[in-house]
Amino acid sequence: MRATIWGCRGTLASPGPETVRYGGQTSCVAVETGDDSMLILDAGTGIRPLGMSLDGRRPKRVDVLITHLHTDHIEGLRFFGPFWDPEVEFRIWGPPAPTKGLEQRLAPFFSPPYFPVHMRNVPSRPTFREVPDEPWTIGSVTVSASLVKHPGPAVGYRVQDGGGALAYLPDHEPGLGTDLATIKDTWISGLGVARGAELLIHDGQYTVDEYNQRVGWGHSSTPDAVTFAERAGVERLVLFHHDPLHSDADLEAILADAERLASTVTVELGHEGRVFEL
Repeated sequence: MRATIWGCRGTLASPGPETVRYGGQTSCVAVETGDDSMLILDAGTGIRPLGMSLDGRRPKRVDVLITHLHTDHIEGLRFFGPFWDPEVEFRIWGPPAPTKGLEQRLAPFFSPPYFPVHMRNVPSRPTFREVPDEPWTIGSVTVSASLVKHPGPAVGYRVQDGGGALAYLPDHEPGLGTDLATIKDTWISGLGVARGAELLIHDGQYTVDEYNQRVGWGHSSTPDAVTFAERAGVERLVLFHHDPLHSDADLEAILADAERLASTVTVELGHEGRVFEL
């Protein structure tokens, strides 16, 4: 299984000279599973260059797993080439909600005055599926989802193929203003979906000072991201969902802090084009 980051910025796309090393596209990770289908985690602006990279190649099926419906995780879908191909089987997965189905919640983004084409007129005729409570299979991989602490509703995903497991929690606030190191495992949001993963892609948006001013906004501080990874027993932590105001130099300072805090996990910064072999 191979995972490629196409976008790792949070909240708002922020391309420019100060973000060129780690990238300014919003959340999107492509997972190759060994057949002619595509599995994509989130549809931020990074999904557009992913589609362009296909260079005319047509996947048989595309499954897009959306963590939640904040704009930075869905805004690229409207500009993703295969979405407009009538020969592609297109499935969109997302978190359940108590009052409206997934299609109803996404439809306003595909209608005037926000967009000229209604969802019902998209050529791929996408189908919409709320994530089940139990693991399910997509091609050769097993996928599971769990509700996590983030205004939403929002879920985190685990993708497993054989012995390799990827956990993806790009927007997550497991500490929620408490000392995460002292909380019992059963009370830690998202821990089950991340437990023992080879690779954890996790929210690391804020420094400690920034987080103290934004408790409850749904994102992690650097210490909480590292503590969560170590409590989950993962091998590698990729800090993700970079704040749009953080320059490349800011991110490298955050990484240095994370490396000082980490004792059992290897930490790195997410950046566009980074490929992981699992």
